Formats: sequence, structure tokens, C-alpha cells
Amino acid sequence: MDLVSLPGISIAVVDKGAVIWSRFMGAANGKTGRPVTANTTFEAASMSKPIFAYVVMKLVDEELLDLDRPLVQYHRPNWFADDPNIDLITARDALRHSTGLPNWRRKPDEKIKTAFKPGSRFGYSGEGYFWLQLVVEKITGQGLDTVMRSRLFEPAGLKQSTYAWNAGQDTWSVDGSKGPGDHEGEVPFQFDREMGNLLLQVAAKLGKPLSTWTYDDVARAAPQVQASIRAAGTWPKEITDAAADAFRLPVNVIPNAAASLRTTPSEYATLMTLMMPHAKRSSWEISERSRREMLTPQIQVKPGNPVLSRGLGWELEQQPASETVFRHGGANGGIFMTFGVGDATGRAVVVFTNGGGGESICAMVCRAATRLDFYGQ
Repeated sequence: MDLVSLPGISIAVVDKGAVIWSRFMGAANGKTGRPVTANTTFEAASMSKPIFAYVVMKLVDEELLDLDRPLVQYHRPNWFADDPNIDLITARDALRHSTGLPNWRRKPDEKIKTAFKPGSRFGYSGEGYFWLQLVVEKITGQGLDTVMRSRLFEPAGLKQSTYAWNAGQDTWSVDGSKGPGDHEGEVPFQFDREMGNLLLQVAAKLGKPLSTWTYDDVARAAPQVQASIRAAGTWPKEITDAAADAFRLPVNVIPNAAASLRTTPSEYATLMTLMMPHAKRSSWEISERSRREMLTPQIQVKPGNPVLSRGLGWELEQQPASETVFRHGGANGGIFMTFGVGDATGRAVVVFTNGGGGESICAMVCRAATRLDFYGQ
């Protein structure tokens, strides 16, 4: 941790389908020294995606969503170009990253289109997940965080997990630090923390809790967000000078199914246990058929040894002489690095860090715990 200027780390381990061990150390803020605790939350970053995918599969079980029905039949955002391939994209494509859409738009008015025919190959896309978020909000009539809480977090007994932001997060959440290189160890402007706290103020003025917001609420609030940032006078210049539309971009949006989950490693590990076989299944859990479908290779990412493919939400990796593992990593802003891996025998390890040097530490911890090297980690 010292070598890569990593302030803090938190780890949880699953064995026989239950969380049996957790440890944490270091600082939640590398400048103030505020310590990491058992309740400290981290940005899960892209590890948000498979948890959202789980609830999508619950909606499939409820027959509210069809995996193979074109998403345009539910909702078509206005930022798509005139591209016939858009009409072919399904929820299955979004979950396995075969939409052909870019990862993220760079400009609010950018009209995006596909780079290849949907379903023909792998291409990582946050935009695909965000579109599916809008569809989920459309068919449920609820905001993302409300859907996630009611269908997963609350029945699973998870109190720290959220895709939105709340006053408690301001107390429990870590701050990220820069890794090796220029400004190593520096604690930069914490965009998501500052945006979350600002959104709570805007939400209070509007009289609608942030946890219930849909993307339409985010869009309506964008001018107020812009005005508040300019009035504060403490935000970085490039953010202060941004147009109101910039706060409608998915990369700036909270809640965001692709990247805004905040949770603890222990709570995330609990969610990973839901992907493991177990005899007694609660009514709020996904069906056995859906669980198996999530862990079935849907599209190949890399041939050879090991074979890397995509299931629904999860990356799947066939290691030599071992069980196929389900896994996912995350990186937000170059200052939050996360990784989690599990298998069908009921084992898993989750590692969350709050520094740019965390990727190498995640790899070391997972290698020590599993004796496996993970491709692309």
C-alpha cells in the first residue's frame, strides 16, 4: 500500500456460500487520516453493473421485461442517431455488452450510433446499461435506487448499499487518492461526493427525495445544479463553466446503474452469494433459471487459455484446471479500484480500494486468496 500510495483497503471473503471473514485497514481519506471501518463505503464503480443485472433478471422473472425484445419498444432516448441497428438492441445485448454502442458519450448533444451489428460481438458499453436503466424506470414507474432497494437491498438486509446518495454516505464514504505518477497520493476534487451533497440540497428544494429520482428528475434539475455550482465558487473551473446539459450526461448522473453503487465489501460479498447454488431460495430472489442464465457464457471476449466471456452482468473466466469463475472489476475516476471474483462452489473474495494504485493491490490480494491470476485484472 505504501509503495503505490494506497490510503485504504477493505476485503471480504465468502466460503460455502456465506460471508465468513472481513478485514479493513488504512485511511478513508489519505489527507486527513480518517480511518477505514467496517461500515466504510466505497465506490463500487463498474461492479455496479452485475448487481443491477440481478434486478433486471428479477423483472424478467416477473414478466415485466423480455430479454430479447428490442429496447426501443420500451423507450428510445433522443440521443441516438438515425441508425437501424439501434432498433435491434435488446436487454440481453446491454447486459452482455454486445450493443455496439460506445462506452460513454463525451458531449450532451452527441448523437451516438452502433459500431457493429448488435449481438455479433463484444464491445464494453456503459451507455447500454444506462439505456437499460431508463427502460427499468419506465416499466416500473420508479427511480433506479427505489427499484434496487425494494427488490434487492432491503429484502437482503443491506443497509449501506445505494445507487443514489444520502446524508449517511457523507459520513461513511471514502475519498479517493491519486496513484503512482504525477501528484501521487493527492486527494483530488471528489466529484461524486460533492455532486451527491449538492443533489440532496436540490432535492430538498424540490420536495422529492434523491433516492426516488428518475433520470427525468435529474434532467429537470440540471439547471438548478448548474446554478448551485456557479454560486458555490469552489468547484473546478471546467465543471463551473459547463453548460447545464453537461449534468444530464450519464457519466455525471447519480444514480447510474453502470457506476454509482456505493457499498461495503461485506455487503457486496453478500450479493455475490446470491449467484451461488443454494437449496432454499427466498421469494425476492431471482429464479434458478435466471441465476444460471446470468452465469452462462453469452458472448466470447477472448479465446485461448483462459477463455474469457460475458454472461449477463458478469465476466466469466475459465481458468486452467479450475471452476469457471464469475468476476468483475471497477475503476472510477482513476482513484477508486475494485475487484470481486466467485465460483459455483460457494467461494468469493471482494476487494475495494480508494487509490489509483489499488488495481495492483486488488490483483495481489485475489491471487493470494485464490491462487489464480485473472486475465485483464
